[in-house]
Amino acid sequence: MKPANRIIIKNKRASFEYELLEFFTAGIVLTGTEIKSIRLGKASLTDSYCQIQNGELWARNIQISEYFFGTYNNHVPKRDRKLLLTKRELRKLTRLTKETGFTIVPTKLFINEKGLAKLDIAVAKGKKAFDKRESIKEREDKREIDRQFKK
Repeated sequence: MKPANRIIIKNKRASFEYELLEFFTAGIVLTGTEIKSIRLGKASLTDSYCQIQNGELWARNIQISEYFFGTYNNHVPKRDRKLLLTKRELRKLTRLTKETGFTIVPTKLFINEKGLAKLDIAVAKGKKAFDKRESIKEREDKREIDRQFKK
């Protein structure tokens, strides 16, 4: 089964707010109506984060809208969702986030070739205000250069 259009939901704020250091791809535990909503593109990663709790990784504040055709079986839109990683990856994430200033942020939610929902996460360090201004300046400079070449 190969989907005609690939569903990719990105967290654009993550690369602006954080310096992304190391990336992982995790499976995500979902209910039936949640996967149907994701396939319709009804999800948002804004303001979401991940947390290690009792040796398990949990994604918090991921907004997956209720499925329109779901009845009493519908899901809670902002519930905590368990992420699936290997023990080695979990140990590495735990070690990296023990250091102060590091956090785990979701960067991309997508459906893979097999039709399973996957979440790309990154170990990140928060940017300072001057770093954010530098990012804005680089983006505007790139946009200006693209405009010059199109003329």
